[in-house]
Amino acid sequence: MQHGPAVRRRKLGAELRALRTGAGLTSGEAARLVGWHQSKVSRIETGASGVKPADVRLLLDVYGVADAQLRELLLVLAGSDEVGGRHNWWHAYRGVLPPTYRDFISLESQASAMRTLETSVVPGLLQTPEYARAVTRAAVRGLDEEADERLDALVAVRLARQDVLRAEPPLRLSAVLDEAVLHREIGGPEVMARQLSRLMEAARLPQVRLQVLPFKAGEHIGITGPFVIFSFSSTSDLDVVVLDHLTSSLYLERKEDLQAYTEAFNALRIHALSPEESLDYIAALGGGA
Repeated sequence: MQHGPAVRRRKLGAELRALRTGAGLTSGEAARLVGWHQSKVSRIETGASGVKPADVRLLLDVYGVADAQLRELLLVLAGSDEVGGRHNWWHAYRGVLPPTYRDFISLESQASAMRTLETSVVPGLLQTPEYARAVTRAAVRGLDEEADERLDALVAVRLARQDVLRAEPPLRLSAVLDEAVLHREIGGPEVMARQLSRLMEAARLPQVRLQVLPFKAGEHIGITGPFVIFSFSSTSDLDVVVLDHLTSSLYLERKEDLQAYTEAFNALRIHALSPEESLDYIAALGGGA
């Protein structure tokens, strides 16, 4: 169980080690080719030390890695501010975003798929501006009563994150929402009605699969709390589970953890209403037709 930066170092190092091995090079040979000491390559591969994006590019060139998507993902894990000619927009909000949130956004922006269980609020990628403001205001005030000036920036970040659903290719989102999410009146009746309508719209997108976990499902594995599973098309070795807490996030990267949470999510989908039934249920609550 690690925090975001440690997980990124370990995953980046493991992937670089696999690429080196695939290129038929020893760590000593790789070091000589880039003009480093062998110990630097070893520290990078074990995650014992960070690595600059420029050094990652150098290693990828030596290993003959031409896959643009894989290169981009590894550079993001190395903390690159600019990848593929575009600026990583969240860096403009460094002053208001905690490091764990920036780590989450960087993974979200590069993931090919995201599976999430939500037990309290609508997922950030599906929130309306008014709903996002109400949720963010509650969180900001709960942490710091003097932090209202951060509200606009934090809401802007939450809405900007939703661009991953409109990217090419888009993030594939599979979300299971506990029924309580739909009944918790956040922002008032009008805000909640618009949010339900937004869920209806999103659920009809080909890249979004939305299911409601009804109260009648009784006790289930999801009562232990919400979670997110990020998957990456370039390599499954970079998949990670994120557990979000009030002031921090935990990242689970072991294969055993990934398997356990994947099985839990699959079980929740079985107990949840089908996507079609979920649409009907949200419509009956006031989400529209």
